[in-house]
Amino acid sequence: MKPPLAAPHYRAPAWLPGGHAQTVWPLLIKGPLPPYRRERWDTPDEDFIDLDWIAGAADAPCVVLFHGLEGSSRSHYARRLMHAVARRGWHGVVVNFRGCSGEPNRLPRAYHSGDSAEIDWILRRLQARGYPALFAAGVSLGGNALLKWLAEQGSQASGIVSAAAAVSAPLDLAAANTALSSGFNRIYARHFLRTLIPAAMAKERRFPGRIDMRRARAAGSLRDFDDAVTAPLHGFLGADDYYAKSSAGPLLGAVRAPTLLLHAANDPFLPPSALPRRERLPAAV
Repeated sequence: MKPPLAAPHYRAPAWLPGGHAQTVWPLLIKGPLPPYRRERWDTPDEDFIDLDWIAGAADAPCVVLFHGLEGSSRSHYARRLMHAVARRGWHGVVVNFRGCSGEPNRLPRAYHSGDSAEIDWILRRLQARGYPALFAAGVSLGGNALLKWLAEQGSQASGIVSAAAAVSAPLDLAAANTALSSGFNRIYARHFLRTLIPAAMAKERRFPGRIDMRRARAAGSLRDFDDAVTAPLHGFLGADDYYAKSSAGPLLGAVRAPTLLLHAANDPFLPPSALPRRERLPAAV
């Protein structure tokens, strides 16, 4: 039997104490944008996504990154990962989810934590390019969607990706949203809502009648927003249905591709009680 998930040997610097400071600090030191080359893919449902690329050597592996809620290729973690990829001489690509590349997407739908079908289409198209190895990483929302895909694919995932990593994935979406609805953590929810609500208003102007804007404008938490906007736009009955069907945590036992789970015990977005114990994880994780 595996031992419980153990903390790595890491100490934060004395000048950066606590989960909140460690969450906010990276936002202040984004660093320069990598020399991205943009590529647009039309989706099977006549929408589009934009991918931002770092060119590598002809025979080099490729690293694909799926970003978090309201993120993009401009996010601090995307910049730093792609710079690291470039230093290795590898190919790198950040997938901007629908509506996250700086241009509104064509359809009422956008992106969500459980959209493993979108992950599947993207990874299979990348794998078809014939890289000697394809590595997939996901941060936060992107990490949850990637883990859900890995679980659904089981052993077949290893034929598409060589290995995967999920960083700070909200494995239990209901628990994550509860954590973001109290105390100081509400500042993070307000940060997301400052862009989510205007984006919903823009959607409603383009697609009248698809969003209950009275409820969307009044959303005081991410759960309120998901119940009013995210869930109905993506075919869920409400926030509870969305969280139950999209959380990757209960599915981790089905993951067979080599996968790294990286999560800080003091992450304000997900309480330690929602993290899996090592004995409940498959050998590949």
